[in-house]
Parts: sequence; structure tokens; C-alpha cells
Amino acid sequence: MFSFSNCKRKSISLLIAALSAVALASCAGGDDTSQVGSTTGGGEAKSTSKLALAGNTSLTGAGASFPAPLYQRWFLDFSNATPNLQIDYQSVGSGAGVERFMQNLVNFGASDVAMKDDEISEVDKGVLMLPMTAGSVVMAYNLPGVDELNLTQEALIDILLGNITQWNDPKIASANSGITLPDTNITVVYRSDGSGTTGVFTKNLSAMSEEWKNQVGEGKTVEWPVGIGGAKNDGVAAQVRQTEGAIGYLELGFAKSAGLNMASLENKSGNFIYPTDEAASQSLAAVQLPENLRAFVTNPEGEESYPIVTYTWLLAYKEYDDPEIAKSVEAMIEYGLNEGQTISADLGYIPLPDNVREKVAMVADSISPDYEIEVK
Repeated sequence: MFSFSNCKRKSISLLIAALSAVALASCAGGDDTSQVGSTTGGGEAKSTSKLALAGNTSLTGAGASFPAPLYQRWFLDFSNATPNLQIDYQSVGSGAGVERFMQNLVNFGASDVAMKDDEISEVDKGVLMLPMTAGSVVMAYNLPGVDELNLTQEALIDILLGNITQWNDPKIASANSGITLPDTNITVVYRSDGSGTTGVFTKNLSAMSEEWKNQVGEGKTVEWPVGIGGAKNDGVAAQVRQTEGAIGYLELGFAKSAGLNMASLENKSGNFIYPTDEAASQSLAAVQLPENLRAFVTNPEGEESYPIVTYTWLLAYKEYDDPEIAKSVEAMIEYGLNEGQTISADLGYIPLPDNVREKVAMVADSISPDYEIEVK
């Protein structure tokens, strides 16, 4: 167990004293059903959380749709385990999430693209960018009868630029020996909203191709040369699923849950890699997180690395006016770093390595003087 306790011994002592007083009152005949570990009348455990709140507390967050299925599961489970706490996360896309966070309209935000220095400078309360999980951006496609597909980086760029318009184009066929590709027209599906997934995807495309970098570039929104738009990851998944010949970029978990076929992409070493947790972990291993936890994985080195992988960041303020909110945010982060990681892979995300979890915990432990983060 890795513990950050040196700076909080006084607070912990006060907490122990308070809990002792509660325990004595209970032994004297009190019936405080809000205590951690108490049960309802039906015998069901009401809480396993160590977070103690003075009253009802609500947290509101907004941002990236990329980690939304995972975050919503985390926050529901943690709320259910914590008396008096309610957490609401709105999947509005990274662009809108960062805007709401900068405008102080939420208690926390989420983005697949780390905030820029000029954005951070506008937040009076300060910003902590905390990578909480990671995932792969995949190319999902709808091509009946074609269950496996290899795409070179050159072919991928040409498809997205509109230079390749049919699936049996020689540039695609040459990497798919033995597979009969139809003369079906290609329909590119892209994100129509301001999206961290788009930011990650276009940053990687720019690293792969000077032509893409010069003609389109990178960002949460770009001017797509061809294609049709879909709102958020689930919108892209829906468009791909209902459009024969379609191909679109989205997060691995959404593609899995939608039952879509995914292409194997050529990595920097020239190998075709299918998106798996193992391949994504290889990609993360090639990048060292700096002290500010802002690192981008672009077209990484490695024979077995999947080429489009990203951390996704939870955005917290360095300071909160309400100490109960601060304590709740820190406890929520602790839950995500521990119990939350155990279900990440089941939902299509990459569990954080232990050294990354410890770095994140050290930074996040500064949010509240009344709570101590432990990495188990």
C-alpha cells in the first residue's frame, strides 16, 4: 500500500477522534445509519467508503465521451458506496467539458486532450490534470463479408483525405492479400462535435503524414475533407453500423459494445496491429509521464505498439471553496485509481500502470487537507 500521510497526520488524528466519539454514541444507544459499513433494514451493506460527509453533497462533472462509460460506472458505484454523495457526469465532449470547467460551471471536467497553457492560465482556482485511464482510438468499418482488414498509414491518410474512394483500391488491396474487397464506395464518418477523440486522432494523423499536417492539421475540431458527421462516440458508431462501406474513428470500448469490425493499423515499425489491451500497453510503455502529467502518445515506437493510444485526463481545481466538495473530489479520484482500475479492461480501457497511479495520487492528494489518498 502506497500512502501519502506525512502532511496530514494532524487531520487524521482529528478524524480518528471524531469517529471514536461517534462510536461511543452508538454504543450508548444511538442509531446513526449513515456510518460507513452500516446496513439498511434489509441487511444490505449501505457503504464501504471511508469518506465521511457532514451532509448531502453533490458533484457535477462534464466532458469527454471517450471515457464516459467507465466514469459513469465508477461514479455510480462510488456514490452507492458513500452516504450523502451524489455524482453526476455529463458526456458532452472534451471541448464543451473544458469550456464548462474553465467557466467554473462544474466541480470537475474531463478531456482526452490535456489543457493548453493559455487555457490553464484563465482558471483562477488552478488546474490539476490527472490521467485516470487510457484507451485506443480504432477504425471501425462496415464491410459485409470482410472480417479482417489491414490499413497502412498511407492508405488511412488517403481514405480520410478523399484520395481513395473505393474499398478495392490497389493501395488497400496490396495490404490485404487473400481478401476479396468489394468496389463499394467508402463513406468516412467523423465527429461532428468538439471532441478530444478528434484531437487525439488528428494529432496522430499529423505525426504520420506531413500531407495531413499541412492540409488539415490537428485539433478538437477540424475541417474534414470528406465524410459525414456523428455526435460523440456513440453517434459515430451508429453511423458506421447503418452505412455499408462506412469507416469511422471512435474509442475501442464503443466499437466493442456496438459489435463493429475494427481494422488492424500499420504502426511506426511497419507491423499491422489489431487494437488490444496488450498492444495499447506497449504504446504507453514508450512514453514517460512528466511532472505535470501531460504527455501525448503519438505514433509510438515499438514492434507491437498499437499506433493510436491516449491517456484521458480528469480535470480538477487546485482549490475548492467548499471543503466537503474538495474532500469528495479527492475521494472520488482515489476510488478511480484503485477499485476503478479493476473494471477498466472489462469496459475496453487500459488500466494504469502502478507507477502512473502513484504519480497521479501524489498530485491529487493536495486537493483536500482533510483526506488522504491511498494507492492499494
